[in-house]
Amino acid sequence: MAPALWALSTGHNPRMLSRDDTAAEIAAVAARLVVDEGQDYAAAKRAAIRQLGMHTRTPLPDNDTLEAAVREHIAVFCADTQPAELRALRELALLWMDRLQAFRPHLGGAAWHGTATRHSDLHMHLFCDDPKQAEWALIDHRVDYHPGTGTGWRGEPVEALTVRTRSEALGQWVLMHLLVHDLDGLRGALKPDSQGRKPRGDAAALRERLAAEAGEGS
Repeated sequence: MAPALWALSTGHNPRMLSRDDTAAEIAAVAARLVVDEGQDYAAAKRAAIRQLGMHTRTPLPDNDTLEAAVREHIAVFCADTQPAELRALRELALLWMDRLQAFRPHLGGAAWHGTATRHSDLHMHLFCDDPKQAEWALIDHRVDYHPGTGTGWRGEPVEALTVRTRSEALGQWVLMHLLVHDLDGLRGALKPDSQGRKPRGDAAALRERLAAEAGEGS
């Protein structure tokens, strides 16, 4: 039984849980929201503490802890369906990366790291001499999009163009967020993350992952 539920069922105060236990409980609930509802990490953490009845100032688990909980949730509840859904999303992303190759597209997020499900959005980073070039390209090809603002890997605001695209393999529409950066930002985009992994990859790297997965499944 989960620690907080055990505490409630036996009359113990859940606030007496250790900080590590509390973070794990939040991460477990947030992971379900990420996998089953497609929430982003920040929103899932906030929703988790509300669902658990915790104070809004409760320390939240870091993203590495939440990602570990997401992988555990997938392994327990989605092992039969998630690999095919991930492949469908990666193939859809690759289609758009070929279309947008002039802007050096790099896939990031859950689809790149392997935790995406049919509920996940695609997050693609574009690198342009002029940030407006990507938007002009969508207009020229009559692609409907919604302009907005996203967050870069340094925490800075960047232009975001959200496109609704169809996945025939999944039989549904998928939201794809195109985060537009200056060309000079490409080097920083490839610095290893906190776990020493490549945080995003180009079309060639994505094809390698698809080929490796196909080889594992044969």
